[in-house]
Amino acid sequence: MARKTPPDRLPQLIACATKVFIEQGYRRTQMDDVAAALGVAKGTLYLYVESKEALFDFVARCVDAEPPLPQFAPLPLPTPKPGATLRYVRERLARNQTLPTLTAALARQRVKDARTELAAILGELYDTLSRNRHGIKLLDRSAQDLPDLAALWFDTARGGLIATLAHYLETRMQHKLLRPLPDATVTARLVIEAVSFWAVHRHWDPRPQVVEETVARDTVVQFILNALGKENRQ
Repeated sequence: MARKTPPDRLPQLIACATKVFIEQGYRRTQMDDVAAALGVAKGTLYLYVESKEALFDFVARCVDAEPPLPQFAPLPLPTPKPGATLRYVRERLARNQTLPTLTAALARQRVKDARTELAAILGELYDTLSRNRHGIKLLDRSAQDLPDLAALWFDTARGGLIATLAHYLETRMQHKLLRPLPDATVTARLVIEAVSFWAVHRHWDPRPQVVEETVARDTVVQFILNALGKENRQ
């Protein structure tokens, strides 16, 4: 008779493996480390995944996912074919990096209230990063050990977001709808890094500042808005 997997075991595995990959990076993480974090023998871990590559692929597909988990092939999950994990990450980034409010703003010919428009863009950016913060941290840390992932993550994903936001900011600055700054790309990077820290990275700060999520979000949005936005004058 096949051994029955406890109903909470796979969510626990995802949480523990994500934590270990983030703390140690992909290269240094060993299956022993994940087994210890999960509180099981190393052999038990191989009942669920065939290898470290299979574990990373599983985590990359499920981290930050809303329950229930997607359905997978019978356990243990096999080692993915070369390039399969990278293809999935590329597809997921394409889905999650779409910011409808920013996209709509770039297509807009006339702007009645640039300050309100920018506030909506910043809020959407914060919420998107916050909602995917474990996956973002996982990729950010693991990309340091995986060159192909690094190119996708840092150059394509982050570089694309910076370029898109910079285009928006430059357009609004040219039309005198936002405060002028010397370089739109530097401004976009500064905005993204500020939002990323408070939406994502502060949760791994060894000495975190205790603050409610809504307070952090509203403070970051308002701070950037006051730096770039102009007050509407009737």
